Amino acid sequence: MRMLHTSDWHVGRTFHGRDLLGDQEAVLGGLADLVAAEQVDVVVVAGDLYDRAVPSGEAVQTCVRVLARIREAGAQLVVTSGNHDSAARVGAFAEFAAAGGLHLRTQIARLHEPVVFTDQHGPVACYGIPYLEPDTARHALQACSDVPGASPEISARGHTAVLTEAMNRVRADLAERPPGTRSAVLAHAFVTGGDGCDSERTIAVGGVEQVPGSVFDGVDYVALGHLHGPQRLAEHLRYSGSPLAYSFSEVAQRKSVWLVDLDADGLAGVERRELPVPRRLATVRGLLDDLLTQPEYTDLEDCYLSATLTDEVRPLEPMRRLQQRFPHAVHLEWKPAAGRATAPLRYAEIVRGADDHALAARFVADCRGAEPSESERTLLTDALRAVSAAEGAR
Repeated sequence: MRMLHTSDWHVGRTFHGRDLLGDQEAVLGGLADLVAAEQVDVVVVAGDLYDRAVPSGEAVQTCVRVLARIREAGAQLVVTSGNHDSAARVGAFAEFAAAGGLHLRTQIARLHEPVVFTDQHGPVACYGIPYLEPDTARHALQACSDVPGASPEISARGHTAVLTEAMNRVRADLAERPPGTRSAVLAHAFVTGGDGCDSERTIAVGGVEQVPGSVFDGVDYVALGHLHGPQRLAEHLRYSGSPLAYSFSEVAQRKSVWLVDLDADGLAGVERRELPVPRRLATVRGLLDDLLTQPEYTDLEDCYLSATLTDEVRPLEPMRRLQQRFPHAVHLEWKPAAGRATAPLRYAEIVRGADDHALAARFVADCRGAEPSESERTLLTDALRAVSAAEGAR
């Protein structure tokens, strides 16, 4: 059987205010071409199908079109919920969807019940473990403790405890299946050894969010979700990462999916397939005038851009000016090259005896790193005079 491991689609996410639905549909829809070209049997999505618990109508329709294209290309799908989307909403109409080849695994009480596929070597049991929020999941697991492998009581707390209990139930079910049954598990978690980035929402509970990889021992392949960078923790234990970059901390990542082959003996091999990049990310640092005029920055004009300005004085309207050359500039910081020597502020001393004009001028100086010019001081005087006149007219 050939499986395509994906995760963290985050359909509906924006990037510094920019709508990404078009980019997401282009990349995710392209998975259908990969399914057809590589003769993929099953596509898995290991959590965070959507970016929000209540996705927009446009995000839902985008997701429907992408899933339909993949199904039409010949693959069945197994989808679990993550810490961003809603298990109840993702899992709605699961029984009906399964009839069409879309298997939604979002119920904690049924995580030990796999989707069973069959190839020329026999059955493949695919278990979907939805994201387990520790306290909520612990109570839900205890409420259905009559299944094989269940502990009578889950006394420990945290991610490791609930995922260990979940995997005990998976292994118990697998042990009851015909000899030679291959297995795959989808899980949404932070496994020790993985590298996170800025676009992931923390799942820390009591300061601990990581679980050891040994929790997942006993299965042929573990398709992990949650971390947005593709990575290999062990031959059978991998993150596919998100299909698009969702923060500038991912600027160096090469987004991809894993092509997983299972033969008669279990895991036969894993290959990486890189995904297209609709628009590159780039970071740049320098003086605003240099960024706007120097030819060395030409290749950044079509990128999503994060710029750090090193001007000694904060430029006026820097983002508007930057976007005249770089229309996809979305993030801006001001960090003077020489730094700014700032003494601890003693506000009582600063405001003592100062009139409104002096306070406003000091505010401008603190924000820009330079004293206001004469023309700016005149503007401040006119503005304060207008405010005073308006108050006197009441």
